[in-house]
Amino acid sequence: MSELLLIRHGETEWSRSGQHTSWTDLPLTARGEEQARSLRPVLAGRKIGAVLSSPLQRARRTAELAGLPDPRIDADLSEWDYGGYEGISTDEIHRTRPDWFLFSDGVTAGPPEHPGESPEQVGARADRVLARIEEELRTADGDVVLVGHGHFQRVLTARRLGLSPSAGALFTFETGTVGILGEEHGRPAVVGWNTRTGWNTRTL
Repeated sequence: MSELLLIRHGETEWSRSGQHTSWTDLPLTARGEEQARSLRPVLAGRKIGAVLSSPLQRARRTAELAGLPDPRIDADLSEWDYGGYEGISTDEIHRTRPDWFLFSDGVTAGPPEHPGESPEQVGARADRVLARIEEELRTADGDVVLVGHGHFQRVLTARRLGLSPSAGALFTFETGTVGILGEEHGRPAVVGWNTRTGWNTRTL
């Protein structure tokens, strides 16, 4: 089976400041573009069979700069809908909800077009993505790459490993890095994480 490569987009102004960013379509910062370009040597030497991206520009631009042009756009790869917490940092939320934790509590309701998502709803989206790419992971001539967002891809990682959506909390994921999901003895496993440069092949 091919390996599944997860790429988190490069830095934006809000990822740098810690503001929750889902549908707000921010561009990469100059540092974010540099992070995306730095992924080229990480991907060098790996055969890529399929590339899918979130529709948001920070993901699409990261794919382009990483040397992965023309990805298939998949709306289910969009970031967790933060609802009423869009643009708000965790520190700000904790001023009124000191025990709040995204992966267990979800978010408050936002505008009608962005009502927010629970961990279970994000997990359902992740399951749809994994179901769609399952055949490609089995038959593609190369790795399958998903370019997207931190919180969503953490949930997707948990689901790939057979864990609950809330277990995404266990996988911190930095901007402009790669996570690699493969197998060990026929079972899903994390074989690389928060990789930036110089890692091309799995070492046993």
